[in-house]
Amino acid sequence: MVDAMERRTRYDIYSDILETILRKGVSGITRISYGANLPVDRAKRAVAFLAERCLVKEEEYGGTRGYRLTARGGEFLQALKTVKKYLDSGLEE
Repeated sequence: MVDAMERRTRYDIYSDILETILRKGVSGITRISYGANLPVDRAKRAVAFLAERCLVKEEEYGGTRGYRLTARGGEFLQALKTVKKYLDSGLEE
């Protein structure tokens, strides 16, 4: 039997985070961690990595900190989806 809990790659996690922010708009770390199915501490590290590379931008909203997707982050998310599509289609051949 194949394990249903296949480990996600780092890029799968980045994709999940960016996708969550894209869907929800400016998001706090708790919302991001729920959306990406990550513990808050790991979500913080991943979001910091994405922010260092200008893929997300930290903003103040309603007196709290949140993150929004940058144009560069949107392009990166599309690139990740394209790569995933190619990798997944290779499994069917």
